[in-house]
Amino acid sequence: MRMQTYNLPDVGEGLTEAEIVQWHVAPGDTIAVNDVVAEIETAKSLVELPSPYAGEVSELLVGEGDTVEVGTPILHVAGAGEPEEKAPDAAAPADDSGSGSVLVGYGSGADVQTRRRKTKRESPVASAVGVVAKPPVRKLARDLGVDLNDVNPSGPSGEVTRDDVVGHADQAKVFRNIETPEWPAERERSIPIAAKPADDRYEAIPVKGVRKATASGVVKSAYTAPHVSVWTDVDASRTMDFVKRLKAQPQFADVRVSPLLVFAKALIWAVQRTPEVNSAWVDTESGAEIQVRGYVNLGIAAATPRGLIVPNIKNAHELSLRELAVALQNLTLTAREGKTTPADQQAGTITITNIGVFGMDAGTPIINQGEAGIVAMGAIRQKPWVVDGEVRPAWVTTVSGSFDHRIVDGDKISRFLADIAAVLEEPALLLD
Repeated sequence: MRMQTYNLPDVGEGLTEAEIVQWHVAPGDTIAVNDVVAEIETAKSLVELPSPYAGEVSELLVGEGDTVEVGTPILHVAGAGEPEEKAPDAAAPADDSGSGSVLVGYGSGADVQTRRRKTKRESPVASAVGVVAKPPVRKLARDLGVDLNDVNPSGPSGEVTRDDVVGHADQAKVFRNIETPEWPAERERSIPIAAKPADDRYEAIPVKGVRKATASGVVKSAYTAPHVSVWTDVDASRTMDFVKRLKAQPQFADVRVSPLLVFAKALIWAVQRTPEVNSAWVDTESGAEIQVRGYVNLGIAAATPRGLIVPNIKNAHELSLRELAVALQNLTLTAREGKTTPADQQAGTITITNIGVFGMDAGTPIINQGEAGIVAMGAIRQKPWVVDGEVRPAWVTTVSGSFDHRIVDGDKISRFLADIAAVLEEPALLLD
């Protein structure tokens, strides 16, 4: 019986290693070409790994949680033939060993179907302690820290849906600080970079995957681009009224509308008036140059169960208000489910970080590499606000940001933030 070895491929982004997060097969399973055999975490995202071979899984060569280099043998398939050359989104490996550098069947599109023998643990709708939920929903619940037993199901057959899990997670955030945990018995807890602790008085967390990539990126950005940070308070009362009116319009009935939508549109409008903030500092053979982009790939910093990622909305400047709302909603759901692809995180031009969702007012964020600015939206709170010498209640937020001082000077930074503030104070400017 012929035996094929599947070596860990490069997913097409020039990455050198990945972590085996979860195996989707076990020894004895029968698989077809493009069946998903594992989930791997690269430095940028969680990726489903399809098989280039058909046959019977003979042996898993690495364990879940192991980080291995590209080209490392991870799986033996018995009775496997040559890799299919016309598989969906597929490119054949360079040799019979499966050590080619291109991922076969990359992605999780509709064309990739799992056709291997079904086992009890793989039933399409599985029960988790009496709760009926599909495997993707159960995985989402694990990533968000949601106990399915606490979720009210809304599916037609009584199953828990993705929206049920996401809604429960959002509601849980409101109550997260009601109870204060007891102080731990130990006096110190550190997160060292050492592989193993010397004793049991602290916990060692390996730095890998998304955390490793984030650490490398922010260090490089902080010590390469000289950051300058500014902020201003804004009366966002009209923004709150505008959001309320949008929610009542039929064309926005099926999409989430929030102040972040107005903030994003305001930033895109302000970029048109100060394009230097949408630039990049590039070192070339003939010297450094500033590349001013004539488009906006709007990055949104997203805190996910696997760490901070910054996917971006391509050509956001071309989108209508509703199209931008849909794009923001899809970006958020994809990030929560861990399905953001490396391509979604590349080629950003300027970034928003919504620190208001964590109850923070302002900050001095680190610029995303390859960009010239990042703008933070703080919490919107009702505060006393002075208008024409009178104190009135108003919905107030703080707009803050950090910029590459090599590219943007203080006058342009101030004008840029003032333009964002102007739209938040009077959203009717978006109609101009």
